[in-house]
Amino acid sequence: MSDNHTKEVDKLTGVETTGHEWDGLKELNNPAPRWWVWVFIVTIIWSVGYWVVYPTWPTPVGDLPAEALTSGKVERATTGATKGSFGWTQYDKLTEEQKEIQARQNKYLEKFEKASFEEIFKDDELHSFAMAGGKAVFKNNCATCHGSGAAGSTGFPNLNDDDWLWGGTVEDIYQTLQYGIRSGHDESRTSQMPSFGKDGVLTGEQVNQVVDYVLSLSSPEGAKADAAGATIFAENCASCHGDAGKGGRDFGAPNLTDAIWLYGGDRESVHETVFNARAGVMPFWKGKLTESAIRQVAIYVHGLGGGEPLASVVTTTPPQDATAAPSVEEPKAPANDSAQ
Repeated sequence: MSDNHTKEVDKLTGVETTGHEWDGLKELNNPAPRWWVWVFIVTIIWSVGYWVVYPTWPTPVGDLPAEALTSGKVERATTGATKGSFGWTQYDKLTEEQKEIQARQNKYLEKFEKASFEEIFKDDELHSFAMAGGKAVFKNNCATCHGSGAAGSTGFPNLNDDDWLWGGTVEDIYQTLQYGIRSGHDESRTSQMPSFGKDGVLTGEQVNQVVDYVLSLSSPEGAKADAAGATIFAENCASCHGDAGKGGRDFGAPNLTDAIWLYGGDRESVHETVFNARAGVMPFWKGKLTESAIRQVAIYVHGLGGGEPLASVVTTTPPQDATAAPSVEEPKAPANDSAQ
């Protein structure tokens, strides 16, 4: 280390050193660039001004008043900081931005609430408004089960295909959203598949035979009409699924011929379904979401790719080229293990 009382000048640069040296390297006492010094001074002055005009200095604060908790309005005096001469707070800014968003929504919302589904589909602006709003509501409330892309998973229907248990018109979807499936609501869509093996309706051998027959319905070779399981199916399953296994929307019974499976299409999964039955539950949203929000979600789900025309007629046994499996409903219907 150099003598603190002796100024040392670097021979190469002519700049005085600080007197610090590490492993033969000496620190030069170069002054900071003038522009940098001025910027530093300006930021100090600016910070003083910021302290004056914006809430900055912390202040003692007690518990929030009850009205702040109930109304959602947090007053400046409760935030634990000086007010600032501008009177600005992040709470006021948020309130203003929310008002702007609400004002934009109100431009369409009143018209949307008065319009029928048919009128909404004919109005491009209203339809776009519903799709945008429905997508947001779906991600916040439905994506947990159906996935952010609505592709579903085991036990949760894929909403992108045209396979529906209870009908795929926007009105059908709207009703399902309102009251749910086996949700406990008085208006809920409800059906129950018997536990053929568990309850002793069929013997173990009969269960295996009907499982073989059900798997043959969607096989490339087609149904085995002479199979032992065919008679068992006709006597125990056809009342809901139809003689040809095409399903029935009055009962929420899935189409067994399309190779789309909600709980799995391998033999073990189908055996589990026949033996113990399935009873998926979808919550009802009436009273939990606003009427407008439910209608927007119905339009959004309908527009994912499998929605049926407004004027479609829903029959107990869908046409030959129709399907009858999952949709907005949670019960037994196809999902991500679809073979289509």
